[in-house]
Amino acid sequence: MPEPRFEARPDTTVRPPRPVWPRMDDIVASLRAAGCVFAEEEASLLLAAAGSPQELAGMVERRAGGLPLEHVVGWAEFAGLRISVGPGVFVPRRRTEFLVARAAALLRPGAVVLDLCCGSGAVGAALAAAAPGVELHAADLDPAAVRYASRNLAAARGQVYEGDLFAPLPAALRGRVDVLTANVPYVPTREIPLLPSEARDHEAPLALDGGADGLDLLRRVAREAGTWLAPGGTMLSETSRAQVPGALRALRACGLTADTAHDDDMNATVVLATRP
Repeated sequence: MPEPRFEARPDTTVRPPRPVWPRMDDIVASLRAAGCVFAEEEASLLLAAAGSPQELAGMVERRAGGLPLEHVVGWAEFAGLRISVGPGVFVPRRRTEFLVARAAALLRPGAVVLDLCCGSGAVGAALAAAAPGVELHAADLDPAAVRYASRNLAAARGQVYEGDLFAPLPAALRGRVDVLTANVPYVPTREIPLLPSEARDHEAPLALDGGADGLDLLRRVAREAGTWLAPGGTMLSETSRAQVPGALRALRACGLTADTAHDDDMNATVVLATRP
């Protein structure tokens, strides 16, 4: 008896078209047309971060529209770490790694570290990575920054407080801080309009504006730093070279022993003030 024959029927299933990823050359061209100087590098980062062609297209559009690359991909590289950042949150600058290096050199096992104006928590995270086991505290006035700092400092068990400078800190911390980093805003108010659009339009003004001469926040920190630092404890703050004389006067007027350090390659200037 002959075996039954089965005829193959054509597959009539309607399948959606496979998504087409934008070409690398097209992404680079879009970014370059928007004024992105490092278009090739940025295109590679966007491709790596996107989960779908649609997501990539949206990311390229946002970046071409002026949103900082770090806000688009959701992280910034800082001191060898990936720091989570988002819309409105200050993006850590590479020059601030100089402040981290100077602060890390002062740390000892079990040191108490306080990071004021912590933003995303990048400085505190880098110090905790450089010296595991430090007791880490951080504070910022911006609720969005506090949310990101809490995320970035969770692995180091950092305590993050929301409030104005020292105001939200627990009283038990007073007089115990070995290293106080305060990367305060230091752009003079009149110079804010001169900043790149990425900073001027997409970062919180309170993270940039340092008042008439850029030293308002530094003076406020200096006035209270001595009561929070442990004997021999040091405060470090980033500033510009032009602001160094005023910064040193402010720190010394508060009874602190002050000096400066500068790195030409990173164009970074740090003032260091120690409680006698």
